Amino acid sequence: MRSTEFPIGLDAPVEHDAPLPEACDAVVIGGGVIGVTAALYLRRAGLDVTLLEKGRIAAEQSSRNWGWIRVQGRDMAEIPIMLEARRLWTELDAQCGGRCGLRTTGVTYLAGSDGEVAKYAEWLEEAAPLGVDSRILDRETLKAEMPGAADYPWKGALTTPSDMRGEAWAAVPEIARLAASEGVRIVENCAVRGLDVANGRVAGVVTERGRIRAPQVLLAGGAWSSLMLRRHGITIPQLSVRSSAMATEPAPQVHDGAAAEGALAWRRRGDGGYNIAPAGYAELFVGPDAFRALPKYLPVLREDPLGYRLRPAAPRGYPDAWGTKRRWRDDEESPFEAMRILDPEPNHPKLDAARRRMEAHFPEMRGVADRARWAGMIDVMPDVVPVVDRAEALPGLTIATGMCGHGFGIGPGFGRVAADLVQEKGPGHDLHRFRLGRFSDGSPMVPGPSI
Repeated sequence: MRSTEFPIGLDAPVEHDAPLPEACDAVVIGGGVIGVTAALYLRRAGLDVTLLEKGRIAAEQSSRNWGWIRVQGRDMAEIPIMLEARRLWTELDAQCGGRCGLRTTGVTYLAGSDGEVAKYAEWLEEAAPLGVDSRILDRETLKAEMPGAADYPWKGALTTPSDMRGEAWAAVPEIARLAASEGVRIVENCAVRGLDVANGRVAGVVTERGRIRAPQVLLAGGAWSSLMLRRHGITIPQLSVRSSAMATEPAPQVHDGAAAEGALAWRRRGDGGYNIAPAGYAELFVGPDAFRALPKYLPVLREDPLGYRLRPAAPRGYPDAWGTKRRWRDDEESPFEAMRILDPEPNHPKLDAARRRMEAHFPEMRGVADRARWAGMIDVMPDVVPVVDRAEALPGLTIATGMCGHGFGIGPGFGRVAADLVQEKGPGHDLHRFRLGRFSDGSPMVPGPSI
């Protein structure tokens, strides 16, 4: 199946089309997990909130991810926020009547060598004081906990029983419906062309349908954030990489949770099928932003030179395509209107290889049909952690972007944090690692965990 068959696309009817207000307390740009949850928490704080999405709610990476909700393997600075996010996911799923598909089935990283086991143990030693329940499994214990595999090439594993899985196609749209029911004004198919700036601070936004006055704006635009920021003089070394995945039709249960090993990752789905993906494989389409950001990415490239596979120029209309406009007026079409939904074609050979590997480990998977194949463009940063901060150079603007493929799971946590930043409250967590200024104050780029 081609990515055009992905279930959330422009052929889906617009579900949220609230009238545009002349003014409100806060505007949220981007209908992914961060934007939707931030808008909900802002509304619960009593603000009049408008959420604007250029295409459809969750149509990009917030529905194209693997559906993992994990603390395991996170950067140490993310763990406290992720622990909060898991609690918030539980609350949100209950408030949505269980329709987010939340299940506590654990996440497991399978180790193919003693060196991998040692790497996982090193992460656990640092993470354990932060309150995680992760543990190392030896080979024999792993066999008892995952008895369905045809062979055991694995030396051991890192597992976190309290980690969760959710249904990415359903979860964020359900939370958006919850937010709308509580008074968040959501407008799909309405691109923000730029920020309205007066006297050196944010005064609102300019959309394709007109202006909205607002003293606070949250930008949670995923792969498109850098393009918007650059128009207003703020530069971040954000790139986007392609990641491919697939879903099978219902299959025999070979493992109930989520796991990864070598070149394979999988997750049991609520419909009885599996999500399958090539693990540790991301493709970077080279464009002008890649050249500009190269110095910031050198540390991570030295640490993992095969982490990104370089591809020729991005397809037309992508955020970092050579032909994508970097300058436009408020009264002309923006790049965000030219491409409402970023819908890359998946890497079918890599998906075929991942499928064969899954079948080799679990012969029961042979003959199970594909349900869908797709790809998404993941917004990444050179140190593999996001930017979540107020923009000092442009008061009234808050940024939450660059989630590096980890945004679905941690989304409600950073959504709540971003909502507090918008209100100029203390966020309740140490955000120093995620500050915007780290790219301009001479700080070295220290990559997060690569496990």
